[in-house]
Amino acid sequence: MKLVQLEYFCAVCRYHSITRAAEELYVTQPTISVAIRELEKELKLRLFHHEKNRISITQEGEAFYRRAEAVLKETRAMVTEFSSMGERETPIRIGIPPLISTVFFPSLSDRFQEKTGLPVQLLEYGSVKACRMVQEESLDLALVNMDFYNIDQFNTHVLMEDSYVYCVGRNHRYAEEEEVTFDMLRDEKVILFNTDSVQNETVRSRYDSMGIMPDVLAYTSQLYTILNFLRGGDCGAFLYSSLAVNPRDFVQLPIHPEITSKFGIIWKKGVFIPERTMKFIQFVKSYHPLE
Repeated sequence: MKLVQLEYFCAVCRYHSITRAAEELYVTQPTISVAIRELEKELKLRLFHHEKNRISITQEGEAFYRRAEAVLKETRAMVTEFSSMGERETPIRIGIPPLISTVFFPSLSDRFQEKTGLPVQLLEYGSVKACRMVQEESLDLALVNMDFYNIDQFNTHVLMEDSYVYCVGRNHRYAEEEEVTFDMLRDEKVILFNTDSVQNETVRSRYDSMGIMPDVLAYTSQLYTILNFLRGGDCGAFLYSSLAVNPRDFVQLPIHPEITSKFGIIWKKGVFIPERTMKFIQFVKSYHPLE
């Protein structure tokens, strides 16, 4: 038994005519007649009385019509429900540290969505927390600073490497220097990233190695907030050299010895990766952030 046979049968019942049913369904009369004969043969029932120029439904046909209509109604409802589910496709959940996102997003996610039509949901977290959420499967993947101790627990793809710089306002006492060392920062007020960031851990470890306790003016992950602090001229901040900072207002000083970091995406090992997430991973592998 096929759904199309039920459609033809129910149409004949509604219109009391094979000719009229054929017109409404845009098929030929013989097509409908054959479908009904096959139904009667399969059910071993007479569904219609066939008289000259007239067709009428049998008692068994009436009972079958009620059931057939219910089946078709449920089928249409099911198609509607699951079609709408496809339209509301689950987005790919991606964790992004706020400052790193200014380098990579929104261009990366915009290009991916334009190319594939797949939805992407960006959630701002520091790299440390984002890694933990990938492990817990609260995120599908994350864009992170990859300089953390347990990076080997994840699948990874490196996008780029960047150097840290010390950024100050134009009226800062170090604005004319060619570079800075941590000795020069011993009594310097600094802005650090939030404590859930890998950048914070990296800079803190360099301070610790020099036996210096940093004079932290504020912890933040927002570039706009950092630059507002720097305009006052009495503090500095550790940023990435690829960040777009207005050279008329700020100076980016190389740090000696140099501090570098790798950036890329991570996703959990040993679990099933949905097709939509794999498409994003493959897209990222062909993406060049600085182009």
